[in-house]
Amino acid sequence: MTDDETPIFAAARQANEVLHGDGHLLPRPDRTRIITIANQKGGVGKTTSTVNLAAALALGGLGVLVIDMDPQGNASTALGVDHREGTPSSYELLMWETAVDDLMQQSPHADRLFCIPATIDLAGSEIELVGLEHRERRLAEVLVPEDLASLGIDYVFIDCPPSLGLLTVNAMVAAREVLIPIQCEYYALEGVGQLLRNVELVQQHLNPELEISTIMLTMYDGRTKLAEQVAGEVREHFGDTVLRTVIPRSVKVSEAPGYGMTILQYDAGSRGALAYLDAAREINSRAVASSATAGKTEE
Repeated sequence: MTDDETPIFAAARQANEVLHGDGHLLPRPDRTRIITIANQKGGVGKTTSTVNLAAALALGGLGVLVIDMDPQGNASTALGVDHREGTPSSYELLMWETAVDDLMQQSPHADRLFCIPATIDLAGSEIELVGLEHRERRLAEVLVPEDLASLGIDYVFIDCPPSLGLLTVNAMVAAREVLIPIQCEYYALEGVGQLLRNVELVQQHLNPELEISTIMLTMYDGRTKLAEQVAGEVREHFGDTVLRTVIPRSVKVSEAPGYGMTILQYDAGSRGALAYLDAAREINSRAVASSATAGKTEE
């Protein structure tokens, strides 16, 4: 911010740069990253984080696909894609009826942002999956990184339902990374232990490449001592896995999905929007830095 700018003017300028400028282009990861966003506890900002991180990366010039695996379809709503009953959806993907590229809908929010929506058909899929062959690997079999890369997809975010059932297991088997949003409120770590045990079971029996790559603190209210204490506790437990960027508690962030938007479209100059932009850059920079380190090691 320059000396003669008011905070409101500075926010407006940043919003314009985010939505219309090319100064925020991000380096591409060396491979398609498939990230499952999971937490069986509801209300932690899981779907909100999924769509806003996806939009931020897409506005940074990267190809992003969101796969909505929650029958409620909230991610589909926020990304502005059709998910009425009968729309080809993630259900058809799980049942091996339709290919990824035939199910992808472009979000109106960004040129390189796509979504495979969830419809009501997904609600009964866990019962159907029980009797199917390779029931835990249905999603993994159709999410081939090389095929996704050929479609121009740099990131796949899988938004899971708030449970640890077969839909979430499928998402973990298909991914190489898990991102866990944790809210900065009472009982923040409640249930996280069970989630960690499930991740460990998937690693041992179904997907040895899976890792918890990112913990993201959400709903942070810097005015309260509680938020600071929770953040400190989470960082003590998980160390460098926790993003430096925290997502503030924000009415704007909560309102945006009701208008079929992410926070980057609803109010690009808000604290919430800028926080998700910073978080997306941090997630991407970690991957790029890791690839660079791996390259030097090979040399």
